[in-house]
Amino acid sequence: MTEKFDFGGEMVWRPTPDDIKNANLTRFMRQHNLESYAELMRRSTTDVAWFTDAVLKFLEVRFAKPYTQVLDVSRGPMWPEWCVSAQMNIVQTCIDKHYAEPDTANLPAIIWEGEEGATQTLTYSDLYREVNHCANALRQLGFKAGDAIGLFMPMTPEIVIALLAIVKIGGIVLPLFSGYGASAIVSRMNDAGAVGLFTADGMFRRGNVVAMKPIADEAAAQIPTLREMIVLKRANNPVEMKGGRDVWWHDVVPSQSGFAETAIVPAETPLMVIYTSGTTGKPKGAVHTHCGFPIKAAQDMAFGTDVHAGNRIFWLTDMGWMMGPWLVFGSLILGATMFIFDGAPDYPGPDRLWAMAARHGLTHMGVSPTLIRTLIKFGEAPIKQHNLSALRFFASTGEPWNPDPWLWLFNVVGEGKRPIINYSGGTEISGGILMANPLLPLKPCAFSAPCPGMAADVVDEAGNPVRNQVGELVIRQPWIGMTRGFWKDPARYEEAYWSRLPGLWVHGDFAAIDADGQWYILGRSDDTIKIAGKRLGPAEVESILVAHPAVVEAAAIAVPDEVKGSEVVCFAVLRPGHAPSAELRETLRARVAEALGKPLKPRDVRFVKDLPKTRNAKVMRRLIRAAYLGQPLGDTSSLENPQAVEEIRNAA
Repeated sequence: MTEKFDFGGEMVWRPTPDDIKNANLTRFMRQHNLESYAELMRRSTTDVAWFTDAVLKFLEVRFAKPYTQVLDVSRGPMWPEWCVSAQMNIVQTCIDKHYAEPDTANLPAIIWEGEEGATQTLTYSDLYREVNHCANALRQLGFKAGDAIGLFMPMTPEIVIALLAIVKIGGIVLPLFSGYGASAIVSRMNDAGAVGLFTADGMFRRGNVVAMKPIADEAAAQIPTLREMIVLKRANNPVEMKGGRDVWWHDVVPSQSGFAETAIVPAETPLMVIYTSGTTGKPKGAVHTHCGFPIKAAQDMAFGTDVHAGNRIFWLTDMGWMMGPWLVFGSLILGATMFIFDGAPDYPGPDRLWAMAARHGLTHMGVSPTLIRTLIKFGEAPIKQHNLSALRFFASTGEPWNPDPWLWLFNVVGEGKRPIINYSGGTEISGGILMANPLLPLKPCAFSAPCPGMAADVVDEAGNPVRNQVGELVIRQPWIGMTRGFWKDPARYEEAYWSRLPGLWVHGDFAAIDADGQWYILGRSDDTIKIAGKRLGPAEVESILVAHPAVVEAAAIAVPDEVKGSEVVCFAVLRPGHAPSAELRETLRARVAEALGKPLKPRDVRFVKDLPKTRNAKVMRRLIRAAYLGQPLGDTSSLENPQAVEEIRNAA
């Protein structure tokens, strides 16, 4: 263990009285006579059933048949049952309740912008009809409740419509990254026994057409259960349509009736299986239900990012990352507007993100640290061109922050007044374990607290709570969003999260809580760097490197050493105008040693043009380590930039 954890920094954002007065959290706490956030956390984590019932009512979740018991833990904390005996379909809460009210029916549910500049707005009334069109088309094609159907599409309104239509008929959604190759689609679709696939002819990226249908065709040839493929015409590129299997969206969806019956199912019926990449072997399919993932998504969006009805929230995401479905379910349950974008965030110019925020009056914007590190090099000019006065909150997830880019976003774009709602959890969580919120002050890179209802802790290797030092992030109580296990593989689920410390969910993240109660995520605990008995997270090393004016991005890994057990090796991406040199390498090594101590001085710093990342911008340190050591790479299906692996292998 490190002797003491000190990420540094003072509180830089404090809520105003209006922030507190108008927050969803404040309204919820007043309803239940809770005087402070600390009191809310105590009650929500010691009486999970009370809290869950209160959240379901706060969100006005609709049930066709009410639950007789909100939580049954008779099978233990690994396998809780939620909303016992209830029947529902979450689409009724997402769309029907807003469509039925004159005040909300004509409010925008979706605003979309494509890379080429096309835009579209769908009101809740429009969305109701379009989802019914699509649901009727699915039934006409022979789909039924319980069928698993893949989504391999760009981020257009149709992908939201398709997702909700699958849910409406009682099917199971399989979100797939729009950038996947055929083998990644095959492994996921075959594991789920998928019978249908939504795809598109192609999509636009940086002015070029990227074909999707040929990839879907290659995958389909290896999926014996696949019966139907519904193809959206997005890029107008020529594709081959296979008779008896392939149908055009525009031929089968718009002609259907604008009314469709909603399948009412038990509340714990699977809604969605989201696959996450394993270190080795096949991907893990996290199972989510109608009364699980959507509820947690909406709770976190309401309490953390403080989204209200009528707000406009954007998260730069793909539907294949959990933040895509999170955006859909959370915004619709709250009666807000989701903004979705199909394109590159810095094309055709570095101001694209800020131009869209101004053009569409976005109130909330979700970004990643990696994206911000990329945009910093363009300076302030792209931001100053646009009126961002509607923007209230930033949010961020996917990768730990370094202080310099966090402060740039906060001070330059946020003008020192817009908080960055840091958010960390995962696909198996249905959202966050930790999250900032509008009631508590913030330090750079930090989380102000766990999410309400999340009995989070940081513990040592024996499971004892620790403060001011690095430990494992764990959860002590079940929560409504927790995965209902891995698809057809309960033993793997139990092994992944429950086997290390009895009775505790061990999330696999390295975390710390400082003396002021601020929380930090420092990377995956399997990325742990342990040298001469001292343990630290990669983010501690990387933040020191990124603070140097020549370095825009960095990754630190542990490699074997006969004497120390491990040593640090770093990889740095340099800013434009800076060149690799032996002098710079030694300067960076010395900075780490000065900050963390001589035993932690990196063995080497190597310079690369890019770091291997997932499509949701997580740096894949596991792949960096494997490439550096010449080991097998394992599962690479979520890798965005395969050429970066070769960069690591050849780095000097």
